[in-house]
Amino acid sequence: MTVLAEHHSADAKHSFFVMHNRAVTWGIPGEPQLVALHLKRNHAAGTYQFDHAELPLPAMAQSWLIARGCPEEEILLPDGMGTAPANEATSALEKRLRSDGDHFALLTSYTKDDDPVQTTVMLRAVDEKATLPFRVLLEEVDTTAWTHTLREGGFPTYEAATQWWEAHWNGDKPQLPTASPATRATAVPGLPVRLAPPRGPSR
Repeated sequence: MTVLAEHHSADAKHSFFVMHNRAVTWGIPGEPQLVALHLKRNHAAGTYQFDHAELPLPAMAQSWLIARGCPEEEILLPDGMGTAPANEATSALEKRLRSDGDHFALLTSYTKDDDPVQTTVMLRAVDEKATLPFRVLLEEVDTTAWTHTLREGGFPTYEAATQWWEAHWNGDKPQLPTASPATRATAVPGLPVRLAPPRGPSR
């Protein structure tokens, strides 16, 4: 585990971590490589307990921790830790992901950690009346500039989102349809869904 960001409460009762699990790259291809960890201590009893979630994007791990009481500004990744946002649109979307903890459920994700490095995430709106209930996030990393872009697309049905997902990983590179920023995406764990992995040699 590599600690990317951490925060400890003034009374030392709570610790929050965003970590990268380097062992995942040797496991099942595509699995999330980030771990959000919330550690709670009972000093009087001399005990502790913890909860954690495996998530595909730093902003989603941060959202999970913020929902459990961690101040947003204390769990941001320091400069030089990971790639930097390549543009303002990426920074704005990441901020929305961090700030909302209960609008969407995480259905599935796929992380490709060899060039070109990419992560796709599929989310579903908790609100059944949402106009575009399915969202796909696409993060692409520029390993030369050490930056990343993050984009969001909205879909009316699971089938439409799945068609885009499979076309993307089959190499067709379809455009992401525009998603209204009024409906926001976040990191609420949901039921896992398995989609077809990208074609290519296994790691």
